[in-house]
Amino acid sequence: MTAHLDDARLTRLIAQGTGEILKGVRNVGALRGRSLGDAGDDLAQNWIARVLEQHRPEDGFLSEEMADSPARLEKDRVWIVDPLDGTKEFATGRQDWAVHVALVENGFPTHAAVGLPDLGVVFSSDESRAVTGPFSRKIAISHNRPPAVALRIADRLGFQTAAIGSAGAKAMHVLLGDYDAYIHAGGQYEWDSAAPVGVATAAGLHCSRLDGSELTYNNKDTYMPDIVICRPELKDEILTMAAEYFRDNGHY
Repeated sequence: MTAHLDDARLTRLIAQGTGEILKGVRNVGALRGRSLGDAGDDLAQNWIARVLEQHRPEDGFLSEEMADSPARLEKDRVWIVDPLDGTKEFATGRQDWAVHVALVENGFPTHAAVGLPDLGVVFSSDESRAVTGPFSRKIAISHNRPPAVALRIADRLGFQTAAIGSAGAKAMHVLLGDYDAYIHAGGQYEWDSAAPVGVATAAGLHCSRLDGSELTYNNKDTYMPDIVICRPELKDEILTMAAEYFRDNGHY
């Protein structure tokens, strides 16, 4: 009989195990490029699905790498995962890819883990605390789609911007104090942010939409237009500047 794992430990173990699988797939060197990314996505997704089927068969499941099922909308508990966030970064040997695992209960992440496997670390909502101290004076943004609103806010604050791959990597580097905020506009999906938001919120960071509204999960439409994760001391300034940008431009 399989030993019972509580939700916090199961979340961490899934993130840790997925990271080990992905590193193993890549490190043997038998695949490269898109084939490597696709293999990583498939193997990680299959393993996570089997773990949850064995340990939490009654819970709902939402993942980037599987077809969505409306059955999850009837569940109070839903696992939202991205087995490999930053497939391109993973496949090209970069370190800024991540594993996202979140248990969402009644719309909010209650247990979450973000693995940065190449750094050998898993950040979990029950153990992580945000670094305090002097500002880094840097904001993390997407290198594929740097949002104009983030560039405006950085300029107004006198901060620099830095492009990083995975959403999970961006959020965890804010937690580590390497950056003071992560600002994104232009769209994501629930699996991109559920785990990072769960960890960051538990660690003491501010997380919301750019208009300040609450982030909720396990919605019928999984699209999420924008997000800010930042040190709480910067919350009011960033949201005020975002509102001014929206007023001037009609969009983020």
